[in-house]
Amino acid sequence: MSVVIVGATGHLGRLTVEELLERGTPAEGIVAAGRDAGRLASLAERGVRTARVDLDDPATLAPAFAGADTLLLISTSEPGRRVPQHRAAIEAAAAAGIGHIVYTSAPRADDTVLVLAPDHRATEELLAASGIAHTVLRNNWYHENYVPQLHAARDHGEFGGSAGQGRVPSAARRDFAAAAAAVLADPASHAGAVYELTGDTAWTYAELADTLSAVLGTEVVYKDLSTEEHVASLVGAGLDEGTAAFVAALDGNIRDGALGEPTGDLRRLIGRPATPIAETLRDLL
Repeated sequence: MSVVIVGATGHLGRLTVEELLERGTPAEGIVAAGRDAGRLASLAERGVRTARVDLDDPATLAPAFAGADTLLLISTSEPGRRVPQHRAAIEAAAAAGIGHIVYTSAPRADDTVLVLAPDHRATEELLAASGIAHTVLRNNWYHENYVPQLHAARDHGEFGGSAGQGRVPSAARRDFAAAAAAVLADPASHAGAVYELTGDTAWTYAELADTLSAVLGTEVVYKDLSTEEHVASLVGAGLDEGTAAFVAALDGNIRDGALGEPTGDLRRLIGRPATPIAETLRDLL
């Protein structure tokens, strides 16, 4: 097996490489690819092949994809550019004769009001039209997304948001990486599958405050704000208006139930319980 991981310079990509190595995948069978090849040096020292790829420059893709059997396409982070970037990777995979693509998508991407979903839905449609066998990993929220709330709770004893009673079935980034590695290790067994990957527990922000209280050993309060109050609070903390509105919109999606409930798909793929959020946040203190 030869697998290319596009996005290996990011946290999820690097963790997936590490998970593959721990599963016994030969280092020479892994190509860790990213825009900044210098950030891949530590993986190269472990025998992993590395390549510089830039999804805005399709000419960089062919050398990295040559001879590969499987591609892990970790979704990029630039709204408005995601779809052309993903299209470039899918087209390059087809040209290289790659037989299977694994893509990290968004929760319920084909049927949701989630503001992040349109680019992911479009990418899933590109995959369906490509004729290449593929697997879709719809990753829910990462525990690590809540480091700002951890810091606010530690420093001020409270954090704010506008998620109301909405629930978040988050999981640790390493758990999502373990799921990706499980699929990459045996892609044929997962061809055509769409996995809704969640943690084992869905929690509200008020329950997150209770978890933070336990982690920090001091009382933490969640202040539930209106969308307008949340935007104003974020702008006051230094975010620009556009970013603040986007963050508040995500909380609004949570409030409306867009992240769903635990599915069990993640637990089944990794063969163990998902990591509790308290454990991850404690490790990040």
